[in-house]
Formats: sequence, C-alpha cells, structure tokens
Amino acid sequence: MRAGVIGLGDMGSGLAKNLIHHGFETWGFDVSQKRLDDFKALGGHAVTCPAELGAKVDAVYVMVMNGEQVKDVLFGPDGLVERLKPKSAIIMTATIKPKEMREIGGRLEDRDLYLIDSPVSGGFPGAQGGTLTMMAAAPHAVLDQFAPVMQAVSANIHRVGDKPGDGQTVKACLQSLIGAQFSATFEAAALAAKAGVSGQVILDVFSTSSAGCGVVNNALQKIIDRQFVGTGSHINTMHKDLTISMNLGEELGVPLHTAAAAMQVFHAGKTKHPEGDNWVCTRVIEDIIGAELHRSAAKKTRGA
Repeated sequence: MRAGVIGLGDMGSGLAKNLIHHGFETWGFDVSQKRLDDFKALGGHAVTCPAELGAKVDAVYVMVMNGEQVKDVLFGPDGLVERLKPKSAIIMTATIKPKEMREIGGRLEDRDLYLIDSPVSGGFPGAQGGTLTMMAAAPHAVLDQFAPVMQAVSANIHRVGDKPGDGQTVKACLQSLIGAQFSATFEAAALAAKAGVSGQVILDVFSTSSAGCGVVNNALQKIIDRQFVGTGSHINTMHKDLTISMNLGEELGVPLHTAAAAMQVFHAGKTKHPEGDNWVCTRVIEDIIGAELHRSAAKKTRGA
C-alpha cells in the first residue's frame, strides 16, 4: 500500500516520518519548499500538487489547517479527488467543523472513494512519536482495510462512528475539555508565581496528583522552562479548535461555560503573542500580576 500526506507541518511531518519508518512508500505535498525538502530527506517522494499525489497512492492523509484548505486540497485546481484511483482512501486527520466534514462526505458520495473521518489527539509529540489517538469514523470494512496505514501513525484507534462528521464531533467535544484544562493550568501557574512557589515544586506535585495528565504536565514543563515558541503547538491551532467546539455548542444549544472562558484566554494569548504556542497564554496573566513561574523559582517582574 502506497501512502500520501498532504500538509507536512508539525503534525503532518510526523505522520510522514512514521509511515516511512513502517515501510510504506510515502508521497507528500506542502506549499512550503523547506518542508518538502525535509520530507525528502526522510526518504519521502515530493510532488508539486495534490492531484499528482493522488495518482500515486492508495491512501492519503489530509493534515491541513481548516475546512477551507481541506476543500481546496480536495476539489480545487489540481485537487486530489480528480486523480485518486478507485477504492483509494482519504483519511481526514485535519480538525474541521463536523458540518464541513458532512458536506465533504456528500460531495464524495458519487465517487468510488473511501472517506475516513479521523481527527487525532496527541499533538506534536504524538505525531512525531507515532502515538496519536485517532477518532475514526467509517464503515468497519473500510477501517479494517486501511488499519495498517493508520496503525503506523497511532497508538490508539477508536472507532467512533461510521459516517463523515462522527469523528469531528468527538474531537470537538474533546477540545472543549482540553481547552479548559489548558486554561486552568495557565491560571494555576500564574497563581504559584505570584505566591512565590518554584515551578519545579508545582510540576512535581501536579504531575503526581489527581490533576496530573498529559495536557497539564506538558504545559507546565513548557511554562517553567519558558518555552513559548517553536514547540510544535502553535496557538492558532488550539484557538481554531476551540472555535469549532463553541460553534458546535451554539448549534446544539449546549452551554459551554468553561470552554467559553478558555476561548477568551486563548483569544487574549493569540492577540498579544500571535507567533506563540499554547503556553504563551500564561504570559498574558503573568504580565498582569508582575510575576513569572520559572523552574528554579518564581520571579517578580515588578513590585508587589
């Protein structure tokens, strides 16, 4: 089975790396020449457009930023769909609105192609390490057929439904929770900084407590080591994901109070630090309180 990846950024590059590692002949496309060069250095085959990739593969991951980019990749000029062979699979790992996913499914109904709605969780570490969690929605026979190419990039594949939109719906629910976890972590870190507690103490306690989890532990490590850019978790992505969660809540009439608060935290972070990663939201609060949380000790940035 020959595999493809469209979108070779922080997440897509991890998919490609692990496909190559597991022996799949892998083709890739990205608008960035540097990303294509990095992909070729891993042993991948670069192409000049999605259509060219479609002619060469049996299964293709689409890992771009939003629904508009997905539609352009699939149906735009030199789009993927026109050149894919019959019975090929599009594995949608991009996080988009559930209703966008359903629309895409509708546009593919008359084509002899498989569509697997499978957003992922695990972030940059999970993508690079091949340990992602996949929320996969497609008929069971399709998921069975393409299991090898999905297992190459993941540690957990959850079958969450059988139609387009089912995977994206679960992802929207998950991101409402993760956003709230992030927001609470940023606030707790700022509280510790103002109180004069060292970052190492906070990390040691939080990570071994009932609150400890991948989201909290990873965020705290980045905060106390002051790693706010270049960690593979750009704030734009979480901001976009939370927007999808909030839109789904509005559509279904579900109040999402904590997710709404998290949305405001990420909006402030994105506005003040547009090039930062998720954890940079902490700096917005730190600027207000005049204290920073460092690994060795809290640091005052102005008088009490």
